[in-house]
Amino acid sequence: MNVLTLESLCKQGALNGKRVFIRSDLNVPQDDAGNITEDTRVRASIPAVRMALDAGAAVMVTSHLGRPTEGTLTAADSLAPIAVRMAELLGRPVRLVANWVDGVTVAPGEVVLLENCRVNKGEKKDSEELARKMAALCDVYVNDAFGTAHRAEATTHGIARFAPVACAGPLLAAEIEALGRALGEPKRPLVAIVAGSKVSTKLTILNNLAQKVDRLIVGGGIANTFLLAAGLPIGKSLAEPDLIPECRKVIETLQRKGATLPLPVDVTVAQRFAADAPAQVRAANAVEADDLILDVGPQTSAQLAKIVQEAGTIIWNGPLGVFEFDAFAQGTEELAKAIAAATSAGAFSIAGGGDTLAAIAKYRIADKVSYISTGGGAFLEFLEGKPLPAVAVLQDRAAG
Repeated sequence: MNVLTLESLCKQGALNGKRVFIRSDLNVPQDDAGNITEDTRVRASIPAVRMALDAGAAVMVTSHLGRPTEGTLTAADSLAPIAVRMAELLGRPVRLVANWVDGVTVAPGEVVLLENCRVNKGEKKDSEELARKMAALCDVYVNDAFGTAHRAEATTHGIARFAPVACAGPLLAAEIEALGRALGEPKRPLVAIVAGSKVSTKLTILNNLAQKVDRLIVGGGIANTFLLAAGLPIGKSLAEPDLIPECRKVIETLQRKGATLPLPVDVTVAQRFAADAPAQVRAANAVEADDLILDVGPQTSAQLAKIVQEAGTIIWNGPLGVFEFDAFAQGTEELAKAIAAATSAGAFSIAGGGDTLAAIAKYRIADKVSYISTGGGAFLEFLEGKPLPAVAVLQDRAAG
């Protein structure tokens, strides 16, 4: 994906004395008192800000936070706590500016934080009038918020159309490169793991990946529906019987290109959904009427681990079972270890989605995954094959 980058502009010395507008993703969790409880996104935004400051720019940063009502800024919607944290991380003052659309005063070497951009009327509807006003504030627009790249809003899309120069920040550029590497020109075999509670929420992903991968591994409730499609019993497990025809189409797509979808040969079941429920391993064709499938079995874990360890490229979205319960975590843990081992052996791995990131943290393999995506919805829409508006506009600008 060809886009102009902030890094390339800095190397050219093109930012000295320029006004730079950075759209970051600073939508962090807070407690009832407004204190930041997890600051990963703030810390991740700092490299782009430093890059622009070091290049001699006057820097403006903005982000959304929560779901404010357009036209009304409340204390709960304010970026004030984020300004404090940014100042700590940068080691310099970060002035918070409200009502900024009609003008901002900022000097080279200074950074200001512009209040919650979703308070501005027309932000979510990608208002051209608002976008033009914001574009007039800067000489260079930088999108460094991959998490919002699937939304066409004034600060993610509209401003990029009208700013004199529009580019990708280091976070967004890294996402574009990693996703392009995983699906654009992957090292084979390409293995994708898609898991979750429902086929319906990931059917588009399954259909898109079926046309590209060599092996498609499914887990969770999605795997249960595929087991039903294969005529296997699933007891009282979570599934969507009405989507059996769609599952069969996915399998047919894979078969036409010589790819496979390996179904579980054994599963781990319980009679109730609870952390202390006794776990039993059953053959996939011997699941009983009152069984709940909560994980793959040990034989399946070993088979899937072997497939993953032989992969050249791995895309991971979703745990194989209820890994939050230790009795039903083996499948996900073995998968995580296999991905780590394959990556260490030279495979390229990319992972995304909230549950996936939780599993990566639990099994401490973050340093053994090639790339961990920062954008949940944007990551999924990319896997669905949908264009991301915020990326597409940067590509258009780069193409002239």
